[in-house]
Amino acid sequence: MEMIRVSSSSKPSKVAGALTSLLRENQNVQIQVIGAAALNQAMKAIAIARGYIAPGGYEIYCIPSFYDLTIDDQVITSLRLNVEMK
Repeated sequence: MEMIRVSSSSKPSKVAGALTSLLRENQNVQIQVIGAAALNQAMKAIAIARGYIAPGGYEIYCIPSFYDLTIDDQVITSLRLNVEMK
């Protein structure tokens, strides 16, 4: 499964374009975010991508989960959004 990492400075329209392209190829993409601002940008991107995909008769589903990362010997909790196109 392909993974996109989204930060607080990511542009939602660019993430949406990448997400749409990957969904059309794989039908499953994982988005990883750390922090509320990054999650906000990711959700905007998912909404924009839905606008690209919906006219073709497809729908986007997003399933969130927590994932622990170890960075510099510190455990940080991130969110992983499993995005599927059906």
